[in-house]
Amino acid sequence: MAAQGAQGAHDEVESAIQVEIDERVTRLAEKYFPELCESNTDPRAQLLFIDGIKWMADCTAETLDVIIVDSTDPIGPAEGLFNEDSPYRPNSPYSASKAASDHLVRAWFHPFGLPVVITNCSNNYGPYQFPEKLIPLMILRGLAGQPMPVYGDGKNVRDWLFVDDHAEALWRVVGQGRLGETYAIGGMAERCNLDVVTAIAGLLDELAPSAASHKALIAFVADRPGHDRRYAIDCAKIRGELGWHPRCAFEDGLRRTVAWYLANKDWWEPIVKKTYRLERLGTTVA
Repeated sequence: MAAQGAQGAHDEVESAIQVEIDERVTRLAEKYFPELCESNTDPRAQLLFIDGIKWMADCTAETLDVIIVDSTDPIGPAEGLFNEDSPYRPNSPYSASKAASDHLVRAWFHPFGLPVVITNCSNNYGPYQFPEKLIPLMILRGLAGQPMPVYGDGKNVRDWLFVDDHAEALWRVVGQGRLGETYAIGGMAERCNLDVVTAIAGLLDELAPSAASHKALIAFVADRPGHDRRYAIDCAKIRGELGWHPRCAFEDGLRRTVAWYLANKDWWEPIVKKTYRLERLGTTVA
């Protein structure tokens, strides 16, 4: 009973934190992007970059909460670990757009005092992730009996960060982070893509068995342009300053994620029927 009571208290606190985060984000979004809040199909969304500049200019005259710009891969590949002082080396237009957002936000902090903190995180995974991303895509394609495509030789390495750990890190940054600073947030769980897909196939064999092993569905496809070989995060700064560290081991988080998609077909099935057809973006997969 004591354990149940503690869990109930934890859930209440977690719910309260989530409500406060949602309210902060909603207030900012409704104030500065009202049209986009009303319709995410607004054709003017292509002007978001310009709107962002106007937004930052307007924010300098307001008293606002901390603004976090969370970008994943503008720094580019590295021999060791990324940290807050690593130079930016984007290797694709996608990565360059993220680098630009970091630079713009930082540029507004120093001359105008915009209350910003920048975070750079490693690859996220967990429940509710849009199916285009690697882990949910492999889960859903495996369930459908479709090929589970792996780019190139499958040896590209990513550091995987469970979504709950990332949310906790962002909450620490909002409450305790120093304005104008950057914090690198990593899961300390480097895995190559082939190992991740193989692990997903193994979990599907266990949790949703079919006549043949899901591992037989793994297929190598042409690599995508600008596919960086490795990302890895040094999160010593956020550990030291804010006392944060990832709690969820990758194997545990992956099992929880696969189980969630198996149990929540009502959430993802409308997406794959109407919005996204489980394509592996960057190449063509039958």
